[in-house]
Amino acid sequence: MKVSIGGPLKLVFRPWVEGLENVPAEGPAILASNHLSFSDSFFLPAVLDRKVTFIAKAEYFTTPGVKGRLTAAFFKGVGQLPVDRSGARGAGEAAIKSGIEVVESGELFGIYPEGTRSPDGRLYRGKPGGLARVALATGAPVIPVAMIDTEKIQPPGKVLPKLMRPGIRIGKPLDFSRYQGMEHDRFVLRAVTDEVMYEIMKLSGQEYVDMYATAAKRQIADAAKAEKEAAKAARAALAQAEKEQAQKEKDQADQG
Repeated sequence: MKVSIGGPLKLVFRPWVEGLENVPAEGPAILASNHLSFSDSFFLPAVLDRKVTFIAKAEYFTTPGVKGRLTAAFFKGVGQLPVDRSGARGAGEAAIKSGIEVVESGELFGIYPEGTRSPDGRLYRGKPGGLARVALATGAPVIPVAMIDTEKIQPPGKVLPKLMRPGIRIGKPLDFSRYQGMEHDRFVLRAVTDEVMYEIMKLSGQEYVDMYATAAKRQIADAAKAEKEAAKAARAALAQAEKEQAQKEKDQADQG
């Protein structure tokens, strides 16, 4: 990936980076990033010398057909881990276990605490599942990361990217060893996640929204649906009014 995709990405988009010195040259660490675009999982590894293993949604591995098989092969090839987001915690136990194994093997583990891409460029509440549990189970440092402007390069639904420079800010490692062994305490999980999200917010400059991005996406979809239905109803009412007016004019003409 670094050779076939990372090199051309850096050459074409020339991403700027701050804080590279905060990523250890060796040893385990967790990279916790905001999530603005599908391309986040390519730009961040492209600027690092080390391999980063991310969690990826299970749909990338289970979609049927030729395209689905090619997508699954690609994500497996670059070391992505499937995660089932349908559960209440938003992250399957198997994916968390795999993340722990990545960290315990001394590698870099990448994760998006929001659980999904931001629908509007704002930073949403982190889910207290994968990130905090992996961090507390392993004692590995958590490095906050802010992706800048990647959503402007390729917004959801757009095929052709826009040529511009994205940015990456990497913060100082956060130490949660004081909570080690408490990965099943939901209050601790919440506290760890919120602390990481606060650091990401400072790095990214994003507006913070105290709700889950998945809920925001539902609200946006519901609002769009309601707007569409309202527009449809307005068109129907206008058509009916025009029909009634035409009939009225016809009746008046017949009477005349």
